[in-house]
Amino acid sequence: MKKEVVYLAGVFLILLFVLGGYIYKNQQTKKLGFLSREHAEIFVRKHSPTLGSDEAKVYLVEFMDPACETCRAFAPFVKKLLADNPGRIKLVIRYAPFHDGADYFVRILEAAKKQGKYWETLEVMYQTQPYWASHHNPQPELIWRFLPGAGLDLERLKNDLNDPAIGQIIAQDLADAKTLNVTKTPGYFVNGKPLVTFGDIQLRELLEAEIAAQYPR
Repeated sequence: MKKEVVYLAGVFLILLFVLGGYIYKNQQTKKLGFLSREHAEIFVRKHSPTLGSDEAKVYLVEFMDPACETCRAFAPFVKKLLADNPGRIKLVIRYAPFHDGADYFVRILEAAKKQGKYWETLEVMYQTQPYWASHHNPQPELIWRFLPGAGLDLERLKNDLNDPAIGQIIAQDLADAKTLNVTKTPGYFVNGKPLVTFGDIQLRELLEAEIAAQYPR
């Protein structure tokens, strides 16, 4: 009898834990949905790089770190999602440089934006990330070997990356990440709804659900 009581108590505790997790996730989704309506600037700032049509009704907000291996791995998948839904999705990049020294690469990206080479530079960064962002032996200075591939004026880039305004952008994005409880990268939101369970299938499903809602047949 005692074993049965202990067993039932264990099952009850597991169910309680699962239910508590579901309620928390549901509350977070509702909270962030409210934020997206009332405080849209927390998700999309004027300085945020964007890719896709201004007429798109679905906003995919990504908090990223240029030195993040998972961000690099997901980049082609995100590109395909945009390509599969032309004109319907707008990608918004936000910074969460959680890796040591990653704000250095954000500065390079923002300086490249001044030359109209933001996306080209991000592509080069992701392609060459294993060379300069090794967690065991990071060598950030090696990035300069690859930046010419983005068609950049390197001397101008070196001057522009010290612009104090870039530091303000990083600080603002980190503050917004904290408000939105982003603790890992990449962190995704679709029209303010967070990707609660991380994965490519889950991201696609979240996007498809929002596309269906915004573009009813």
